[in-house]
Amino acid sequence: MNRGNRVTVITGGGRGIGAAVAHRIAHRGDAVVLGYRSDAQAAGSVAEAISAAGGRASAFACNVADEAQVEALFRDAEAELGPITGLVNAAGYAEPQARVDAMDAARLQRLFAANVTGSFLCAREAVRRMSTRHGGRGGAIVNLSSAASRLGSPGEYVDYAASKGAIDTLTIGLAKEVATEGVRVNAVRPGLIHTQFHAAGGDPDRVERLAGGVPMARGGEADEVATAVAWLLSDEASYTTGALLDVSGGR
Repeated sequence: MNRGNRVTVITGGGRGIGAAVAHRIAHRGDAVVLGYRSDAQAAGSVAEAISAAGGRASAFACNVADEAQVEALFRDAEAELGPITGLVNAAGYAEPQARVDAMDAARLQRLFAANVTGSFLCAREAVRRMSTRHGGRGGAIVNLSSAASRLGSPGEYVDYAASKGAIDTLTIGLAKEVATEGVRVNAVRPGLIHTQFHAAGGDPDRVERLAGGVPMARGGEADEVATAVAWLLSDEASYTTGALLDVSGGR
């Protein structure tokens, strides 16, 4: 597929790993669609930087837990930039750190709606456009999971870890479902990465606090994760689907 014809939707594209992916794949020629929930300024700045460098980028507000907003994101993105050929499910968040015995239903509903339901809805819209079964020309989906899906995050984020376990299962099942329809589905599982995620969870120094338990003895950078995502989106990964790629420094 000609790189200049690629259009990739990145949810959570205004900051952190999503923004790093946007810059990386725009540099190689993808048009990028940046979905954001509330920070229009951050997403707009990413889109402006890509456009200033000669790329194509647009930002659209979208709460991925809202089905109508997800449908509008894909419809509007396709109308503006052309047929969708890629999706990066990077939107998601964690609630403040808590033990399971302190979690209530409202917290769980918020988190699973954003992290799980949102990924399913975006994957659905992407498959409807990319699958040869629906008249598409193929494409690739990369889900952002987490090393937490293996480690469980006890005493901190068991609910978040469980939501990422669901993403692992979505990745494996959907990859098999659309394997003969020109669509590859993979996941990247970051470890301790220097992003705003930890501050939002109430522990801004978490990476430094836990880095000693990482075999590489450091936290990772968003661009190191973005490199893996970009590879999985590319034709270089043409025989890779259903993979869960750890980018976690060996943790």
